[in-house]
Amino acid sequence: MLTLCVTMGDPCGLGPELVVRHFAQARRRGDERVLLLGPAAPLHRELKRLDLPAFFEVLENPETIGRQEAGVYLHEPPALIGLEFPPGEPTVQGDLAAGTSLEAAIGLLKAGLAHGLLTCPLNKAMFQAAGFDFPGHTEFLAERLGAGADGVCMHLCGHDPEAGAAFKPDPEGPAPQVLRVSLVTTHPPLRDVPGLVTQERILACLRLTARFVATLGLVGPVAVCGLNPHAGESGRIGSEEDEIIMPAIEAARLEGLDVAGPFPADTLFHFAARGDYPAVLAMYHDQGLAPLKLLHFSQAVNVTLGLPHPRTSPDHGTGYDLVGTGKASVRSFQAALDMVRLLALAKA
Repeated sequence: MLTLCVTMGDPCGLGPELVVRHFAQARRRGDERVLLLGPAAPLHRELKRLDLPAFFEVLENPETIGRQEAGVYLHEPPALIGLEFPPGEPTVQGDLAAGTSLEAAIGLLKAGLAHGLLTCPLNKAMFQAAGFDFPGHTEFLAERLGAGADGVCMHLCGHDPEAGAAFKPDPEGPAPQVLRVSLVTTHPPLRDVPGLVTQERILACLRLTARFVATLGLVGPVAVCGLNPHAGESGRIGSEEDEIIMPAIEAARLEGLDVAGPFPADTLFHFAARGDYPAVLAMYHDQGLAPLKLLHFSQAVNVTLGLPHPRTSPDHGTGYDLVGTGKASVRSFQAALDMVRLLALAKA
């Protein structure tokens, strides 16, 4: 039986509401254990606000999760008891809760007591103010789980093939398929990107992306974006395609990976969106995520490739301005739960 951990991230944000709205009304029950990690008070607040019944059983010792029946459980780390988590406000205690819950989840994963992890959003500035010296979830998990910063790759993907059907890049062509995008670089200033795009980094991301595609049972080449407009136009606009990206692609092919490119990004995503490629490797954040969010804004999933255990997250932030309004979409959370379940089953 699968055991999945769900951390509520910053409980002053949308995490508790997403958890309550999904699990209190979930249709899927009875075939896995889900362990929620975080403070109890925000969950009870949301249950009362939404007039929903309690759906979880409190677990004092999280290490007993493997002996429990299928169902939803809550463990509140002792360090969080008695703290206040004002809804809709960024606070240090909110991200103390995020980091403390994350450390509890990591312990369960490393002990073999859990098979996958879904993390709700945290506030990166408050996370660091709370004493966790990492830019965010990905870097924290990469170090704590032994993968290292260079051993992981940020990947975002759509979930529902029908979600983008109302938008057609080509009126005469097929409806868009699911976009899946890995990133060579994540959140550096744009001026720093060229120096971070190296053969080694591209090759590492291609290996991880190809493995992910195979796990999903998909076939076809991973398509690689150029760094420069028009993929450099044979060196007339830039040399990175010839000197860095193409050698990395050739090295990947020598390893037996199915890889194509480098392609101009402005045309590549047209073909990827119609299903010609199962995944795309983009060189920097907005190059890859602008087209992905055009199609999958409310139901994209963040997957950390390269960790020893599956980890996913909704593709949005803490959403303080949406807390308590009823306007937040739960689809990205549900898609992230579906994805971590799929990856955990594939690994098992």
